[in-house]
Amino acid sequence: MSILTTYMQKEQQLKQLQEELDRLKNDDRLKAELEFKDNLEALMREFDKSAVDVIMLLDPKKIAATTSSTTSAGRPKRKLKIYKNPNTGEVVETRGSNQKTLKAWKNEYGAETVEGWLVRTEG
Repeated sequence: MSILTTYMQKEQQLKQLQEELDRLKNDDRLKAELEFKDNLEALMREFDKSAVDVIMLLDPKKIAATTSSTTSAGRPKRKLKIYKNPNTGEVVETRGSNQKTLKAWKNEYGAETVEGWLVRTEG
């Protein structure tokens, strides 16, 4: 496909999107929702409240569910492991085994030895 063809297609898509946008701008439902949003934001500013505060007030379960100790992928956060090299006194804190210094230690001293250097694990 030539660049001219691509350009013409994109220009046509832009025209279609502009027409859709114009239709939406004239839609009374959109106008009502935008007015509601503006009024809500003004009210939040007046009472110095954030969106999270409003959600907590209206639906506390929703915030509790989203602020649990899970990552965005839904997997629990890994525990922090703290290792101390007895030879050098160097300390490494990591949540995964792919940490550069920890990998170097495992290559040099062996994985079992390095796992023996685990000082503590924090939730």
